[in-house]
Amino acid sequence: MLQVREPSEHDIVALMAELGRRGRAAARPLAVASTERKNAALLAMAEALEANTGRILAANKTDMEKGEAAGLSAAILDRLKLDEKRVRAIAEGIRAIADLDDPVGTVIAEWDRPNGLHIERVRTPLGVIGVIYESRPNVTADAGALCLKAGNAVILRGGSDSAASSAAIHSCLVEGLRKAGLPEDAIQRVPVTDREAVGEMLRGLGGNLDVIVPRGGRSLVERVQNEARVPVFAHLEGICHLYVDRSAKLDMAVALALNAKMRRTGVCGAAETLLVDRAVAGTHLVPILEALAAAGCEIRGGEDVRARFPSAVSASEEDWRTEYLDAIISVKLVDGVFEAIEHIGTYSSHHTEAIVAEDPVAVQRFLNEIDSAILLHNASTQFADGGEFGMGAEIGIATGKMHARGPVGVEQLTSFKYRVHGSGQTRP
Repeated sequence: MLQVREPSEHDIVALMAELGRRGRAAARPLAVASTERKNAALLAMAEALEANTGRILAANKTDMEKGEAAGLSAAILDRLKLDEKRVRAIAEGIRAIADLDDPVGTVIAEWDRPNGLHIERVRTPLGVIGVIYESRPNVTADAGALCLKAGNAVILRGGSDSAASSAAIHSCLVEGLRKAGLPEDAIQRVPVTDREAVGEMLRGLGGNLDVIVPRGGRSLVERVQNEARVPVFAHLEGICHLYVDRSAKLDMAVALALNAKMRRTGVCGAAETLLVDRAVAGTHLVPILEALAAAGCEIRGGEDVRARFPSAVSASEEDWRTEYLDAIISVKLVDGVFEAIEHIGTYSSHHTEAIVAEDPVAVQRFLNEIDSAILLHNASTQFADGGEFGMGAEIGIATGKMHARGPVGVEQLTSFKYRVHGSGQTRP
């Protein structure tokens, strides 16, 4: 593994090129590695993480102290923070990935042609994946494990905020690879924090990088989407909506709004806008807002909302377009499901939207007419997570429409190829 000083710009180009070459070399044996060997590596990684919890937490303490001194927001610090429970969850996430079916080599479809040719469409690894992320040290483990399960090599470039934590986690992943006899370069970590390293990844590392996955704030994702010369799985932000229909049960609406916003305010699946059907404003609005306010959430709304809930702050046009990632929610009264759909269509980032309703017609219209990656009925937006979808973990949430959409798990980290079997056929 590469252990280097913070290099000059010239050195960074050489360093990143070397990472790319090593990743490509590791990808070849990974593509044909057995399920048993990959799973052995994953289980050894989980064991190493738990065995090294103390070292990981010590590294995380260093990152947290630096982050607090730098004035990072509470939401960012929450993403950065690790404790014993979160380390155990990371290890369990890797074990869950080991339990997943191996997508590599799966025959997606097969058919016979009149000329006797037998054609198969078969899942195959993407190759070498670059993951660029901020603040979340758990992404080091999630991305490394998911890419490995799907037969891909990965190059991880975490943010400077989580450098020590990510390095400690990465060393456990390498230990797992070593114990299973897989190439240690299958999961590489960029060992420098210079932003030029990101630029080199976006340029494709001399053709050795097949896909880029950014996971971070709007400025990072916009840079990646604007500059990348390789395909990108990305979403800009998670402006997620929760709509409470006139048919919603009040207790359910209160519980879901509270969880969708306040369970963890810094995740991309947190609800940022609450839409309430005007028909139940007199019965549902105030109890929901009282529960949110009691939990420490700032309410922002228009005149009609503030007339019923005077402690609310006046909402501006910008609020409907804002991903707060904080204990703040914008609230709007709408005239039924049609206006809710119209509002979401105007302001959504196409990440996750939820409806609380018992009316099947309203539910069907909401699910059919909204074009977002994840739609939920009578469930919290915080279920927008690969682990909750049974994918073990996720490398991110993709909101585009090409190749992958929604949680990007092992299946989405594969492509496919065609295998055509003949018996001497020639084309006339």
